[in-house]
Amino acid sequence: MSGEKTLSFCTTDSVQGSHVFSVSGYSKQRGMGCGKFIRSGTFSVGGHDWAIRFYPDGFNKGYLDYISVYAELLSKDAQVHASCDLRLVDQSTGLSSSLDKTEPRLFSQTNLSRFAPQTATFMARSEFEASPYLRNDHLEVECIITVMEKVRVSETRVPLSGIAAQLGKLLEANDIPADITFSVGGVVFGAHKLVLAIRSPVFKAEFYGPMKETAGTPLITIKDMQPGVFKALLHFIYTDSLQITDDLEGNDRVEMVQHLLVAADRYDMEKLKLVCQRILCENLDVENVATMLALADQHRCDILNDACVGFISSQKIMDSVAATQGYADLKRSGPSILVDAQLKIMRRLYKT
Repeated sequence: MSGEKTLSFCTTDSVQGSHVFSVSGYSKQRGMGCGKFIRSGTFSVGGHDWAIRFYPDGFNKGYLDYISVYAELLSKDAQVHASCDLRLVDQSTGLSSSLDKTEPRLFSQTNLSRFAPQTATFMARSEFEASPYLRNDHLEVECIITVMEKVRVSETRVPLSGIAAQLGKLLEANDIPADITFSVGGVVFGAHKLVLAIRSPVFKAEFYGPMKETAGTPLITIKDMQPGVFKALLHFIYTDSLQITDDLEGNDRVEMVQHLLVAADRYDMEKLKLVCQRILCENLDVENVATMLALADQHRCDILNDACVGFISSQKIMDSVAATQGYADLKRSGPSILVDAQLKIMRRLYKT
């Protein structure tokens, strides 16, 4: 049955602002001492106050050969999610070049995270003084701050895939004519080769492999299968769901599922085999467990086999099973299956 799911998108609003700090008389500022700085005027971005710090002689004695530049969050006790791009303006072209970029992070005014970048090596002094960023004793520092504001999450309802229902309609309505026809017990079924080949390796080999039927084959006859079983098989192929007629109850329903498991094995449809095994495991009883054990062995159904062994593990149930016709038939036709089951039961009892 079709339902719906939701798909959400997360987007972050941001506000960007820039400030240019113009410094004249650089030579007069130089020599003021390491750790000494000049600060720009305060500017606001995203509702928070910022400033630029310029250290002509470096941040401390370890950086005497560098100029140091920082952006600083000034707003008291503020915590801001932001990025920072510090740039120098080429005095000959008026264009700025990025020297340091700080990716989005949390700036906290109460500790050193209020500064960006977290390094004092903005630019070597010798390189700076020989660059076009310094002309006529003048320089300009540009600071671009981007503040990340509230995160918006939008939700969109997206219908769940309706492909199973659509393929089911394809099978029932025949809007697209069938290109393969089957005769099963005198009942004719139309289908589509491509759908069958996608779902079953056996059909794929039959229709498109080296052993494929001749192109002109109008009808394929399926032997040793009931029409109702083949109909349920086709329904599962197209819709990935099991459909068994409502008028089947009790033993008739179990028998139908047994036949469907055989068909699933015949056409190498593992999921359908698992579905059938689950149903049969839920319907084990004294009368049918021996038959189920033989079925599990014949069609390599480990889940069903283990369930049968578990069912007959107690001596009381084993005695009741041994009195059934199914057990007698299995003892005659498949004694090795019983031996294997008895060994498994003994192992279980030994472990407990």
